Amino acid sequence: MFTLRFDMRAPESGAPATDLYAAAIDMCAWAETRGAVIAVLSEHHATDDGHLPVPQILASAIAARTEHLAIMLAAVPITFWDPVRLAEEISVLDIISQGRVSYAFGIGHRAEEYAHFGVDMAHRGALADESLALLRRLLSGDTVDVDGRRIRVTPPPVTPGGPYLLIAGGSRAAARRAARYGLGFISQVASDELKEFYESQCRANGFEPGLMQFPTADAPTTVFVADDVDAAWEELGPHLLHDALTAASYRHGETSVASISDAKSVAELRSAGGPYRIFTVDEAATYIRAGRPLPLLPLCGGVPPDIAWPYLERAVVACERV
Repeated sequence: MFTLRFDMRAPESGAPATDLYAAAIDMCAWAETRGAVIAVLSEHHATDDGHLPVPQILASAIAARTEHLAIMLAAVPITFWDPVRLAEEISVLDIISQGRVSYAFGIGHRAEEYAHFGVDMAHRGALADESLALLRRLLSGDTVDVDGRRIRVTPPPVTPGGPYLLIAGGSRAAARRAARYGLGFISQVASDELKEFYESQCRANGFEPGLMQFPTADAPTTVFVADDVDAAWEELGPHLLHDALTAASYRHGETSVASISDAKSVAELRSAGGPYRIFTVDEAATYIRAGRPLPLLPLCGGVPPDIAWPYLERAVVACERV
């Protein structure tokens, strides 16, 4: 049992984007019958390493090559997209995937991305609320009057009322936004206080809490499975470090997010025992037996596909030992 995550970073030190995108689609098609439970696609813009900016397009390609694999786009900064066009894209992707794509919406945290889109970051919370409210009405099939415009999205999604939506974030504002609409909540931080706040806010708004995902303390978020851990760190370390350094640079020193490491070298990344781990097959099997799916990022930091495939195959071996 494992999850797949793809961000499509393609630094100069890694494989070219053409190889990485083709591999991501092939990996999803291969993995859906071998223990993969979901493929998660993330979104960022105007990055030096070409982080995936339009996960809907990659999700469409994956959906066309798979039959059962769940796909989640997380997190989609709703503040960057026109809600009418977004509703249309979501509807068509829902049809292509037969309802297998879900969405976790955030508001973004990089000033560079707000400048990229010409959106005022100071008003991102209000903009997110406005866009989410309109998006949900459009996905439900309503004809909506907005500023003298009559808006109706066709074709409708195959999922009644639209696909499953969640809110992603690490703040009370994000939890409150999820609770206001009775949506699930994916937290970026491990916090009992935030979990309790989300639950109480849901009930205050007349909803039972939706799907919740909170990080487990000291649990990895990026795992590879190797026969020789030392050799694997030698081979994969520079790619993992690129991912760690780049992700941390987006957060400007904030380390409360579970997937962020403050390591500055491969040695520090390995010794920290933090988000980035390399397991043996037996260690991976033990991890799965505890009821936790392996969180795989097969192409992390632009790992060339010919190097990435054997690690993915060993993760499947670990699943078979459970």
